[in-house]
Amino acid sequence: MSERVSADRETVAPEAIRAVPVRHYGRWVAGLVILLVAVIVVHSVVTNAQMQWNVVGDYLFNPRVLRGLENTLILTAISMVIGVVGGVLLAVMRLSPNPLTSSAAALYIWLFRGTPLITQLIIWNYLALFYPRLGVGIPFGPTFVSADTNHLITPFVAALLGLGLNEAAYMAEIVRGGILSVDEGQLEAASALGMSRTQTLRRIILPQAMRVIIPPTGNETIAMLKTTSLVIVIGYFELMTSVQQIYAQNFRIAPLLIVAGLWYLLLTSILTVVQTWIEKRFSRGSASPKTTIWTARMLGFRFGSRNEGAAR
Repeated sequence: MSERVSADRETVAPEAIRAVPVRHYGRWVAGLVILLVAVIVVHSVVTNAQMQWNVVGDYLFNPRVLRGLENTLILTAISMVIGVVGGVLLAVMRLSPNPLTSSAAALYIWLFRGTPLITQLIIWNYLALFYPRLGVGIPFGPTFVSADTNHLITPFVAALLGLGLNEAAYMAEIVRGGILSVDEGQLEAASALGMSRTQTLRRIILPQAMRVIIPPTGNETIAMLKTTSLVIVIGYFELMTSVQQIYAQNFRIAPLLIVAGLWYLLLTSILTVVQTWIEKRFSRGSASPKTTIWTARMLGFRFGSRNEGAAR
């Protein structure tokens, strides 16, 4: 008789495991409060007569505003190229076993990160006060080619030097962190295969480090887009400069500042979408089952059958 009962128990199929969501009433209340506050804020902004939305619409696509926007995009793109290329070189120098190379990179990073960007922009713009002429020649010897510094360092060049060289110092630390995140065994394996240091960096290290480098680089690009507004101190014509010139003439300060803010919001939103796409592309295959389960638990799901919960 006992053998028959045990056989019947063995043939019974186990109950399917179901994920039961945990009800968090506090989250629902918080969500309703946030939604209510959002509705109040939006209604206040839309119905506020001081915003002068009709003036905003008139100047949103103004030729001077669009020309300033174009210069802002050009500054952002070129400055980030200078920053990324310089950051990679500085990071490699910083990790070099040569003490002179490493110290030179460390000194550069210390200098450009330790002084305000607005100060650097002004110094580059008034570089002629320190060096009236710039030239190429033999140290302590004759100069082959020289030119007036005021002619060489225009406001555009000063803006690029200030933004790009400053960004290179921050990108150097980002790239260095990405390189250090790669396991040392990769270097040993590449060395065992007879690969040179340059080949190892280009084919092994950087492709794996990109997963760590991409997110902060995207953040730096978005920050650079907004940081370009600082070149107003050296008189370069960009988005904020164009808006400032217009409201200095018609005294419509509030709506024109909204125009600049809307353009910055639109561009940063586009860059955020591009950054998200790039991050997903470089992180393909990196998600593990443990990560998925951890994320589900953070969202409030419990795993296990109801019988298990009753038994506990």
